[in-house]
This record gives sequence, structure tokens and C-alpha cells, in this order.
Amino acid sequence: MKRSFYLSLFVATVFLAVFAAFTTAPKPENAKKSIITGADQTSAYLPYLKGKRIGMLVNQTSIIGKKHCVDSLFKLGVKITKIFGPEHGFRGNASNGAKVDDSVDPATGIPVISLYGKNRKPSKEHLADVDLMIFDVQDVGARFYTYINTLSYVMEACAENDKELLILDRPNPNGFMVDGPILEPHLKSGIGIFPIPISHGLTIGEFAQMINGEGWLPSGLKCKLKIIKVANYTHDLPYVLPVPPSPNLNTQQSILLYPSICLFEGTILSQGRGTYMPFTVLGAPLLKGKYTFSFKPVSLKGMSETPLHQDTDCYGLDLRKYDSAIFLKTKKLNLQWLMELYAAYPLKEKFFDMSQSKQMGNFDKLAGTENLKQQIIAGKSEEEIRKSWEPGLGDFKIKRKKYLLYP
Repeated sequence: MKRSFYLSLFVATVFLAVFAAFTTAPKPENAKKSIITGADQTSAYLPYLKGKRIGMLVNQTSIIGKKHCVDSLFKLGVKITKIFGPEHGFRGNASNGAKVDDSVDPATGIPVISLYGKNRKPSKEHLADVDLMIFDVQDVGARFYTYINTLSYVMEACAENDKELLILDRPNPNGFMVDGPILEPHLKSGIGIFPIPISHGLTIGEFAQMINGEGWLPSGLKCKLKIIKVANYTHDLPYVLPVPPSPNLNTQQSILLYPSICLFEGTILSQGRGTYMPFTVLGAPLLKGKYTFSFKPVSLKGMSETPLHQDTDCYGLDLRKYDSAIFLKTKKLNLQWLMELYAAYPLKEKFFDMSQSKQMGNFDKLAGTENLKQQIIAGKSEEEIRKSWEPGLGDFKIKRKKYLLYP
């Protein structure tokens, strides 16, 4: 009996030892690791900030852990002398397109300079007490999202004033997709200044390298860059943003639909501004009877005060449950919604007519080409439309490879 007991005890001990060894064994090299943003890797850049006067281009997405990076770095003793805010402001509470004034941050007492008001880039005076600029803003990878424009203005100012720019890089949630027509030079505007497709597939750090490498700064200027890369990131890795990048991109679904749906800002269709589901619904009053789904845009402070079709029922598409994983598989914009809704709209001559409302944008400037509107009107197939994007799109994909920091 004793012998049987000790044998059982020995077997149990060996089993537990083997199980413990298995569960504590090193994970395979290809095991999934969590993405760590540049800002979260404080040990990689805090020593570099020591003894320097720091300027920061940041907004509400600029977080370390769950706290704003300005608050975190300020508490760590970093000498922040100036904060610069892009569209939507430093704390991210200004509506789309709203001008933002200079101010003082009440939490830290640091002066805040708006770069979406009377200034588009930091001036020599703004940078007089800055030794190093930091850029930490979450982008969404679309040409008409204005943060890449702000990046170029900051790079230009740094180059002009011999200041280095430190970029705390963040993933591009649409980084897997490089698609759309290349912006034609005569259509440059505040919603597109670079010869790139609608979805460029680059992080802010990669885009900064492309700006330098392609000579897109005025007078051949080059900005001195230092980039803290995102750890454990590849362009095909899904990334859920921890903070909405702007008031009307308030869900992960809206962020993934945005490169395709923002084109509708140049049409008579509402994209859901004036609701709590912007960029996930599409509709117009005159589509009543053709679609059963409806929504009503209203004035929403901090999001959209005077939306298109305000206080009027709009009928159309509900894309809140659309399988956005399709984008990762196809790596293409969805053109079918534009083609379908144009075909369904009863007054086709009014579909792209921006004279109807101040809330309608210029479709050609959004698309980056005058061809797309004409192709939709002419009833061209998606295959024909996509063919017209070449060789520009293919050439961009080749050019893009030179500046990639991630596979």
C-alpha cells in the first residue's frame, strides 16, 4: 500500500514539474506581442529630452498609457515651453473646420498656439524658446485628413529655424490599404497637398520620411528627424484606436469606413454628421421610398453645429454593422456605395452640386481628380475607374517602399 502511495506521489510530482515547465517556457518568437506606441516607450526618449526646451504638437490622442502626454511629461519634469494644437484643438474639443484660437493650458500653464486658426505653421517667434519639437498625433491614413498637412508645416518651420523634430510614431489603422487616384497638382487644397492616393498606407513617421525624401518641403528644405518607432507593429496588424482622433470619427467602424465615405462630403448625401454615428451612415431626404433606413441630422455642439440636411429625415445606407474586415482582405476603397447612391438619387444633376449648401465640399478636391466624378456620371464600371488610376497608383506603391519603417 505504501509503495503504491509513494509511486502515485512520485508520478504526480513529475506531472506537476512538467506542467510548470511547459507553462513557464519561453513563448515562440512568432507569438503575438502587443503594439507599443512611440509615446509609451518613454525610456527610449526621456534621456534625449533632458536639458532641452520642448515644444509639442499634440492633441487628445497624444497619450502615454491613459494620460495626455503633456500632463505625463510635465509631471516627469520635462521642460515644455510651448504646445501647438492642430485641427480640433489641443484637447480635441473643437468641431470640424472650426478655427481655434491661441490660449493657455489651464492644467499646466503652458502657452498653446493654434495651428488651425490664424497660423498654419509655427513662426520663428513661436520657436524662439524651443530646442526640440515633438510631434505626437494619431493619424488615420487618408489624404484628406489634415494632420499630415500639419506635419509638413511643422517640418517646414523646424527646417527653417534649425530645430530637430522628434516623432513619437503611432500605428495607421488603415495602414494595410494603399488605394485611390493620385492627387493632381491643380487640385491642391487644404484637404490635400501631396501627390498621394486617398489611402496612403503610411504612419506619421513614414510619411515624414517621404516628405523629406521626395523634396516636398519648399526651397529644397530638409527637416532633421528622430523617430521613436512603434514596437511590434506591421501594416497588416489591426489596431483599435484608444482615443477618437476627432469628434466625428468616434468609433473604430467610422475610422475604417472613413477613406471610402469621406468622398460623400462632396455630394448631397449626409455622412451622418449631426448624429452620434458619423461616417457610418449615408442618406438624403430625396431617397425616401428607395431605402427604409433613416436618420435625422441635428445640431450637435462640438461635433457638427450646422450639418447638411439639419432637422430633416435622411434615407439611405446603415453601415454600422458592415464587415470592415473586408478592407483588410481586399486592400481597396469601396466605390460601390458611391455608384449605387448616385444611381438611386432622383435629381442626378444635383448630386455633386456644391452650390446647394455650404456644408457640401468640392468633390474633385476630395477625390484628387476631376475624372472620378465624370466616371460616376457616365456609369463607368469599377474596373474602368480603377484602371484610370494607373500608372500613378502603382508608381506610388513603389515609391512608398523606400520610406517604410514597418513590414
